Amino acid sequence: MNIEKKANPSLSSAEQIKILSNHERKYNSIPEFQKKLSETHLYPLNSTKVELMQVNTGKLCNQECIHCHVDAGPQREEIMTRETMQHCLDAMNKTVIREVDITGGAPEMNPYLKWFVEECSRSGIKVMVRCNLTILTLEKYADLPAFYASHDVHLVCSLPCYSAVNTDLVRGDGVFKKSIRALKILNMAGYGNTEKNLVLDLVYNPSGAFLPEPQKCLENQFRKILLDKFGIRFNSLYALTNMPVGRFLEYLTGSGSYEEYMSRLCNAYNPSAAEKAMCRNMISVGWDGYLYDCDFNQMLDLKINTEDNHISRFNAKSLDMREIILNRHCFGCAAGAGSSCGGATDL
Repeated sequence: MNIEKKANPSLSSAEQIKILSNHERKYNSIPEFQKKLSETHLYPLNSTKVELMQVNTGKLCNQECIHCHVDAGPQREEIMTRETMQHCLDAMNKTVIREVDITGGAPEMNPYLKWFVEECSRSGIKVMVRCNLTILTLEKYADLPAFYASHDVHLVCSLPCYSAVNTDLVRGDGVFKKSIRALKILNMAGYGNTEKNLVLDLVYNPSGAFLPEPQKCLENQFRKILLDKFGIRFNSLYALTNMPVGRFLEYLTGSGSYEEYMSRLCNAYNPSAAEKAMCRNMISVGWDGYLYDCDFNQMLDLKINTEDNHISRFNAKSLDMREIILNRHCFGCAAGAGSSCGGATDL
């Protein structure tokens, strides 16, 4: 896969939805996701009880990865304010939500991240931060491993492959070397050491338009190679399917492989994975405070199906049992063993 890097996406959210909705009738071989759900008696797909809040702190990032559904990069200016973060805290403190999944962009580049982590920790909220690893090798952020450790932050770190060639292909020249350096720093801070209970999980994405291998097999491969070659330890590995959203959707349509990839996802549809989709027990908060069923709907600007669709008007009752907004990109979460922000769902 070879995609020209761009500071900003060339496909707007509206254009992406047109493609996914097949407005121009180009991809008639791909059924609607709702139809597949109906065949297995899962439509409409409703949320259960919201137990996790995922917070996107902004699209600013020190990297510009070719598969990024967020279209994050160094030139992006969207950043969550402290006021919006306070609304997130207020919402969690008033509900049963006691876990927050902080993502981006690079969350570390938000100036209020440390404050937010400290406030969450003070309130007894379990904190997870999604880190691209290379950010930790920059001098400005050198204190973060110790900071994360002091607040028992669960780190979920992206590493597309255990080889330099495949990692750099997706993330840029030299990224693998920096990522290995960052993982060693995290190990030194106690992460990946089961005795210290500081959780370090890795995230794998395929380097092209294909489904990931079985998650446990990948985890075993990563564990052996990273330990044998670099002495690196980690807890678990999440295998994520590349979602047809953002830069990856642009690649699929530009290379003429969209229909083939979508057919591959559709043919691998797994009702058990669909039933366990992450959107059913989580809520996604955009950098500007608007609410979404998941991070992918957020990037398509598909806000939740309730009137109280902003974190400042958070209404837990309206979120529970709401109908999830769907489109063909949802095949990505329901294919094979399933895919969520926590990896495979049907193991």
